[in-house]
Amino acid sequence: MSPRKTYILKLYVAGNTPNSMRALKTLRNILETEFKGVYALKVIDVLKNPQLAEEDKILATPTLSKILPPPVRRIIGDLSDRERVLIGLDLLYDELTDNNLTSSLMDALKESETDESDS
Repeated sequence: MSPRKTYILKLYVAGNTPNSMRALKTLRNILETEFKGVYALKVIDVLKNPQLAEEDKILATPTLSKILPPPVRRIIGDLSDRERVLIGLDLLYDELTDNNLTSSLMDALKESETDESDS
């Protein structure tokens, strides 16, 4: 597997609302289990820093914004759908691609062995 990318993330929340707290808890769990220290997370409370939300054109909270690696991606909501979050961060997509590639290679090897035994 290729070396892990470093992720720069911003989570925009509106105070201590249940959705904001759930998003933060879920995200921290995902980051600790899947990213193992290769990330930087900045939590921005739009009630305290509305100018940051305005600059980044954040229209709803909670919103997770992946800054690096490109492309920039945003996920709106409480982040309770773990698979959606991982796909949004390009982590699950990479794993699916790696698994599909491995499966495709294995299938191709099996087909070539079958073709050779038939001749």
